[in-house]
Amino acid sequence: MAVQTNSKKPRIVIVGGGFAGLELAKKLRREPVEVLMLDRHNYHTFQPLLYQVATGALEAETIAFPLRRIFQGQKNFSFGLTNVDKINADKNTLDTSIGEISYDYLVLATGAETNFFGNAQLEHFCMGMKSVPEAMNLRSMILQSFECALSEKDPGEKEELMTFVVVGGGPTGTELAGALAEFKNHILKKDYPTLDNCEMRVFVVESKPIVLGVMSDHAAAKAKEYLEKMGVVLYNGVRVKSFDGELLEINDGTKIRTRNVLWAAGVVGQFPEGIKEENVVKGHRIQTDEFNRVKGYNNIFAIGDVAAVITADKPEGYPGVAQVAIQQGRHLAKNLSAIIKGKQTEPFKYDDKGSMATIGRNKAVADIGKVHLHGFIAWLLWCFVHVFSLVGFQNRISVFITWLGRYFSYNGPARIIVRPFSRASMTEDTKAR
Repeated sequence: MAVQTNSKKPRIVIVGGGFAGLELAKKLRREPVEVLMLDRHNYHTFQPLLYQVATGALEAETIAFPLRRIFQGQKNFSFGLTNVDKINADKNTLDTSIGEISYDYLVLATGAETNFFGNAQLEHFCMGMKSVPEAMNLRSMILQSFECALSEKDPGEKEELMTFVVVGGGPTGTELAGALAEFKNHILKKDYPTLDNCEMRVFVVESKPIVLGVMSDHAAAKAKEYLEKMGVVLYNGVRVKSFDGELLEINDGTKIRTRNVLWAAGVVGQFPEGIKEENVVKGHRIQTDEFNRVKGYNNIFAIGDVAAVITADKPEGYPGVAQVAIQQGRHLAKNLSAIIKGKQTEPFKYDDKGSMATIGRNKAVADIGKVHLHGFIAWLLWCFVHVFSLVGFQNRISVFITWLGRYFSYNGPARIIVRPFSRASMTEDTKAR
């Protein structure tokens, strides 16, 4: 990849190959611009299904797709595998691991990472799930816990190994807890016949009074009902106080002995240094105007999870979901084209198409406008939407066939330990995200 070119076309540099960056680059296909995407990974990750990789239901390759392959045939596109370290707004350049890169327009679509709220102990001992390496580490941790439990003689140690605590009862935490409960109820006896599934415990710790608090009351109530019927123990309205690798303490005094804490309690924006501090708001997100332009800059934009479009109507910004990112990418492509051509730009307005979450086989909830669905119909809708949202025809077919087989057999294809899990490897992968 050429770091600098002699092209006279405006160069739009997109940092991040997630939903927002991907959609923006696609929509610039026919524009008279040079599009350069930079990312530390050479693939796009379909994050909504990371929990299925973590629980052995899907192979990692089925939810990842090479970025260069996505844009094959797009003549105005190029890609650079690099870490972006700093933005030099005064020079319109970026400091990266492959050299200094110039831009005419810069778009930050760097997404978010797990938010441990500044607690170094929790960050070290708990497992996040925002990338493929993290999901694979989580899968190894889960499977190794069962392997160790097989030979453990001490009842207390065995209990810790077979106890799983999911911190966070939003869509990610709820889906993860449901997947673990299905593992307990339908898979554990097949793979580990000498282990008693009654010894496996799954907890959810959520600071809100209900799980799935971001969805409708109907969805929250059904999710609670499904999880409890599957044997998941819910702690609502409380927060994790500490976890030292063996003992988790909740702020109401509850203590749970466990080796497995899965953190899904929020995210925090990530982006290179160089953005003015006054533009960084709650959740370490970059504040933008209604045109997705970073305040105080003429040619720097932010979209997706890293951006906070603060307006009178949306004082907290938009939710960090894929649909917001996709719509922002599409909209910014139109606005950048208008800016380059000297035309009027239009403010971004989010069209909420609804939200959904799956708790297990035939168990899901969906809010579509004023319509609230649950059960088998919601589950089918969830499957349909996620299969067709995947990048790449081969991935869609692979996931569909896997899910079809799993529906009838309660089995997944990926319960293998590719690499042994260790706290050291987790720390290294976290730093390399």
